[in-house]
Order: sequence, then C-alpha cells, then structure tokens
Amino acid sequence: MYCVPCQREWGSLLSFVKAIPFGIFLSWILSLFMGKGGTTGGVLAVHMMHVYDVSFYWSWPLFFAGLALTWALLLMMDA
Repeated sequence: MYCVPCQREWGSLLSFVKAIPFGIFLSWILSLFMGKGGTTGGVLAVHMMHVYDVSFYWSWPLFFAGLALTWALLLMMDA
C-alpha cells in the first residue's frame, strides 16, 4: 500500500524530470530564432555556445523559465 504523501513527492519529482526535455527544447528553439536575428534578448542573454565541434545558441534564463512553465503545467495535469 502506498503512502499518499510519498506518492505526491514522487509525482512532483517525476513531473520535474519530464519537464527537463521540454525546457531544453523551448530554450533551444527560441534562442535559435533570437540568435539568428542578431539579438541577445537583453535579460535572456542569448549567446553562442560551443561544445566540442558543435555550436548553437543557448540561454540559461530562458531554459529555467521554460522548465518552470512546463513543470507547472505538468503538475496541474497530474492534480
């Protein structure tokens, strides 16, 4: 038999893990359009990131905002 508080904690953690790819995708797509347009987005701080031989536009503030948004939506769908 499952304990209800434990089940809520695991559901919250699972929603967070499921929100990570959506946050990555949202940040990558929006940063791509903003970076190609030549803007840094001000507070969003879009910049070119280099990992080994791959370069892409990225924004950490945009990632955390997208992560929070998708996590909140997933939590609302589970309730």
